[in-house]
Amino acid sequence: MELALLYSGGKDSSLAAHLLDRFYDVRCVTGSFGLTDDWEHAERAAGELGFPFERADLDREVAERAAETMVADGYPRNGIQRVHEHALETIAALDVDAIADGTRRDDRVPTVSRAQAQSLEDRSGIDYISPLSGFGRHAVDQLVGATFDVQQGPSEEVPKADYEDELRTLIADEYGEGTVGEVFPDHDQTYVHGRTD
Repeated sequence: MELALLYSGGKDSSLAAHLLDRFYDVRCVTGSFGLTDDWEHAERAAGELGFPFERADLDREVAERAAETMVADGYPRNGIQRVHEHALETIAALDVDAIADGTRRDDRVPTVSRAQAQSLEDRSGIDYISPLSGFGRHAVDQLVGATFDVQQGPSEEVPKADYEDELRTLIADEYGEGTVGEVFPDHDQTYVHGRTD
């Protein structure tokens, strides 16, 4: 069975790929608005882990609305959620039997509610799987530490292909570089360089 995994090259989506690989033909898919080449980081990570990779084009208008929301809110949560939902809808349109992401039980954003998952499945005729939904951060970190070579550090310094860098770029272009720091709090990101197991 073919599965498209929404993939960033970070620890959560890499662990999701690893867990799903036993049951599905996993294809790592990174959504991109075409604002940066950051999707290439995910392509490299997927290659290091031995998974096929695909880039999916996301609607620039969704990024613009998300950036507007983030600037108005003063934090990224609602904008990131909007982009994640759009990315799931986009990969649900691929010729696959199932889609998945790396959302965890204790993630604040993005999240997918039971109602959202059921709606997505009903409308697209595919399965939505969240293999990490029963795992908390500590459990994920233990599994990742035993399985992958991971780089962790400040978001601005770690290569990654999640939505954040493209949204940072858009906000800087539209609202000024200073606004980026007002919207995004300091936080760490991860990038997987390969397996250790």
